[in-house]
Amino acid sequence: MAINETLQTLITRRSVKKYTNQPVPLELIEAVVEAGTYAPTGMNRQSPIILAVTNKEVRDQLSRMNAHILGTTADPFYGAPVVLVVLAKKEVGTRVYDGSLVMGNLMTAAHSLGLGSCWIHRAKEEFESEEGVELLRSLGLTEEYEGIGHCILGYAAEGAVKPQTPRKEGYVTWVK
Repeated sequence: MAINETLQTLITRRSVKKYTNQPVPLELIEAVVEAGTYAPTGMNRQSPIILAVTNKEVRDQLSRMNAHILGTTADPFYGAPVVLVVLAKKEVGTRVYDGSLVMGNLMTAAHSLGLGSCWIHRAKEEFESEEGVELLRSLGLTEEYEGIGHCILGYAAEGAVKPQTPRKEGYVTWVK
């Protein structure tokens, strides 16, 4: 079977952990975000929301908060200039699954457009903190959202994309 462009994109996407300083054009960010909004969600509730952060001060605030939770002073966003934060309504039982599918769409769309991306954890802890709650309030959002993940975006620095590793033995069990 021939591998089409969509399958090729899924197979070749890698997490990027070092970015250039090159700004990401707004139209590419908008395309990635739109792809995220088309992720399937439980009962089509569309419980997730995406905070598209291009403001350097807010990006740096999120980085500092995330680093604090991690117990480091290093930038957990690896220098990526854009952070797409996925949150989902706390009351929705499928919120983590819904938000995870949004994250997958964001990362796949980014790769298809020539951008690097990586899922960064600790969004839940960030937005449970006083500072996180206050940040959401300042954006007109309430505490009803739970952080699911950060999709960092940017252009991969040279050598930042690792080659594909072989898939593990026993990844699939066929039941015929």
